[in-house]
Amino acid sequence: MTMTSTMPTARKRRRKVRTKAVNHRPAIVASGLKANEIDLTPGKEHVVCPDCSCWCPITGMLGTPKLVPHHVGRAGTTASRRCSAGSNRQVIIDIAVDAWRTKLTEAVPTTASRRATKVLPKPLPAPAAPVARIHAGVTLKTARQAYLTHIEECMRCGTGQHCTHGGVLAHRYVLVRNEEPARREARKQSAPAGRRAQWNQRGGETAEAANNQCRPRLDGTVSEFRGPQLPLEPQDVEAYERRQAELAERYARRNSAASGV
Repeated sequence: MTMTSTMPTARKRRRKVRTKAVNHRPAIVASGLKANEIDLTPGKEHVVCPDCSCWCPITGMLGTPKLVPHHVGRAGTTASRRCSAGSNRQVIIDIAVDAWRTKLTEAVPTTASRRATKVLPKPLPAPAAPVARIHAGVTLKTARQAYLTHIEECMRCGTGQHCTHGGVLAHRYVLVRNEEPARREARKQSAPAGRRAQWNQRGGETAEAANNQCRPRLDGTVSEFRGPQLPLEPQDVEAYERRQAELAERYARRNSAASGV
């Protein structure tokens, strides 16, 4: 025959304990506890044991209120050690139920205000655009440097076959190289010497003398300052007349509306 030993467990705390034993330690004063450490609901009086921090029923509410004998830990667990310091300890109920409820209600918003607010995750910054998509400030030197740097780092481009980004960088370098002569000419024209040459070509004393001349002109003649490509008559006469008639009718309606006719 084999004997098995079982580990003792904590028993359920009874609501009414028929014992006259009283703990000789100082009594627990209800008004000195926090609102969330005592429950004075009629028929469900509980208090947190100051020694083991467990919720324990209060027995003897009509006579001598005191804590029931209890174990340390929850019922059914292996913490079967009895709380000898807090069992049968007297409780002085010196606060009314209504005052306790008011105190508990006032403590709820205070506790909620001390809680940490919800932490909102900071949005991650957008990833930087690839080098192949950056077009601002592209020069012949920067385009060539970006293309060579990509070839050195890309394994596929090093074999002689361009990848997607490598092909875009190569195409951009070719475009910038083809546009470089036009850019140099534009820079040359924008230089002080280029602007002086343009002024000498299009201005100067000859242009000033021509502007100061007041020569009579015949009707139908074109000034020498106008190019021969400037038309004097509309290309589509019917469309031109129809457009003029629509504009005249629109202005007539606007004038009549403004005058209130």
